[in-house]
Amino acid sequence: MASHEIDNPPSQVKALAAFLICRHSHQLRSIALSPDPKLHYPLYVDFAELMDDDPPLAQSVFSQPTEHLRFFDDAAVWAHRIVLGDLKGCKSGIEKKFIHVRINVSGSPLECPETFPSIGSVRVKHRGILLTLKGTVIRSGAIKMYEGERWYICQKCNHKFLVYPELEARNSISLPSFCPSQRSKACEGTKFKELEDSIIRHDYQEIKIQESTQVLGVGSIPRSIPVILKDDLVDVVKAGDDVIATGILTAKWSSDLKDVRCDLDPILIANHVRRTNELKSDIDIPDDVIMKFKQFWSDFKGTPLKGRNAILQRICPQVFGLFTVKLAVALTLIGGVQHVDASGTKVRGESHLLLVGDPGTGKSQFLKFAAKLSNRSVITTGLGSTSAGLTVTAVKDGGEWMLEAGALVLADGGICCIDEFDSMREHDRSTIHEAMEQQTISVAKAGLVTTLSTRTIVFGATNPKGHYDPDQSLSVNTTLSGPLLSRFDIVLVLLDTKNPEWDAVVSSHILAEGESDKGKHDEDPTKIWPLPMLQSCRYIHFVKGYFRPVLTKEAEKVISSYYQLQRKSATDNAARTTVRMLESLIRLAQAHARLMFRNEVTRLDAITAILCIESSMTTSAIVDSVGNALHSNFTENPDQEYTKQERVILGKLRSIDDFPDIESM
Repeated sequence: MASHEIDNPPSQVKALAAFLICRHSHQLRSIALSPDPKLHYPLYVDFAELMDDDPPLAQSVFSQPTEHLRFFDDAAVWAHRIVLGDLKGCKSGIEKKFIHVRINVSGSPLECPETFPSIGSVRVKHRGILLTLKGTVIRSGAIKMYEGERWYICQKCNHKFLVYPELEARNSISLPSFCPSQRSKACEGTKFKELEDSIIRHDYQEIKIQESTQVLGVGSIPRSIPVILKDDLVDVVKAGDDVIATGILTAKWSSDLKDVRCDLDPILIANHVRRTNELKSDIDIPDDVIMKFKQFWSDFKGTPLKGRNAILQRICPQVFGLFTVKLAVALTLIGGVQHVDASGTKVRGESHLLLVGDPGTGKSQFLKFAAKLSNRSVITTGLGSTSAGLTVTAVKDGGEWMLEAGALVLADGGICCIDEFDSMREHDRSTIHEAMEQQTISVAKAGLVTTLSTRTIVFGATNPKGHYDPDQSLSVNTTLSGPLLSRFDIVLVLLDTKNPEWDAVVSSHILAEGESDKGKHDEDPTKIWPLPMLQSCRYIHFVKGYFRPVLTKEAEKVISSYYQLQRKSATDNAARTTVRMLESLIRLAQAHARLMFRNEVTRLDAITAILCIESSMTTSAIVDSVGNALHSNFTENPDQEYTKQERVILGKLRSIDDFPDIESM
């Protein structure tokens, strides 16, 4: 707004300014005390608050946002001038020229399906209203300078008026056919002159958001839409972020390309953008559900491992047995606690899992089920993903280079399931080393240098190269390099070996599944663990957010002694007996403590973590009867079985100097 209009604003602007002064004086004072007068400042208004205070105004903002949001911006500058005048004498404020009202629709009636559709449901009927869209940022462009509105003067009556560029007309300026002055006697002047230095310039950035694949049906293609960010909104989100964008739907001419028809593409001019990455940990779990969790563990207080197995049996229930795999999947999804030392170095809390097995051993079933148990997941195949498809790529759009996020970036905060892991090229495998260990991806492509976050769990599945040879190392059998294998906390080998007893049990189970509800009425109700309870928004999500287990001295001694024993024996690949193994043991022990609904890591958790590590080795340094993970089954009395395994492991660990006797522990 020009200075001559600030002194005498329209009555509608004054009414809006009064609302802002009444409800948001603290924000106005903060803006007034800010030191830089050239910046564009946001002033946040909740639409629900506006509905309570002035329903007709809220309706006007919703139905005619282009006009009324401009009134709101003018009112913010006017209210700022009033607050600035009140501050003089007590504090020194600086006048600001650019203040933008940002409408937050969270918790308001605008979160209904009509005004909050999926990106694929956007139609012409949504044009011109205050629209809210939710998606994941898959592409972010460079920040540019944009020449926006400018002032003109009528050469006949000297009336000054503001003209905005039209996005649909390639940001061109369309002057009115006659003078827009609203005087008693019409001017009807047709000659206008642009005022010198009157162009208002804005920061400008284009991003593209894509609807989440979690809410789409099988076979549906996720749709995307460009979003324009201006002024204070630029550079607030990056590729891979989940966002909720509120703005005005309009159209923009597609780029001029030879022999390609020029179309009007839908685009959202954002007024408010909210990142929802952090909100994932704030999902509200009802108290009655938490009480069910506590009651469940109270019922199994005397036999905790039996309760744990009741939960594990609900993981991929269509696959019979495979206790070791189901335990590994649960511990991988729950994960450990991220550690940050005094220097700022981070040790990841997320675990990674790799299944190596013969065809038909259920690897893909576990991948798909694990994706269901995470609030954010991406499933891909090694054959169909290049380094760009897994990490990030630079694409050229309209003559401009932009970053487009790949699977690992899109799965930030969740799980990335990669089937046919062995089919990736060696170059492609090397690109995920940093993503798996440092949980970042450093990008230097087409002059774009940045770092993206990949705090994701990697769950891979692969077939062995030909017939699996137990005498050869895992790296030889899978053609995966040692450094890449060392980044997986657990690597389980599923070999379809001949076992008549196991074949008889499995065939009986499959045949029994075909009978209608046979024997289901005889099941103990305390053992039934519904899938919704297990999902990340329920049990897994709760234990990940609620518990931060700490190692007891007893657990520390067990883990330390086992690591020393492994270093001495060095029976497995050298890459697996590095410090990464020690970190994996700690993560798995913490994950098991969370699974057991506890806030401290006990000896039981440490030994269970050791058993998981032992299961992922071709030869065991401690347990002589690890066996084939494919033939591992749930035992009738897991607590008694654990007692036997504990004695064996502690007996082997006594060979380490200063390891206490079993009785003293």
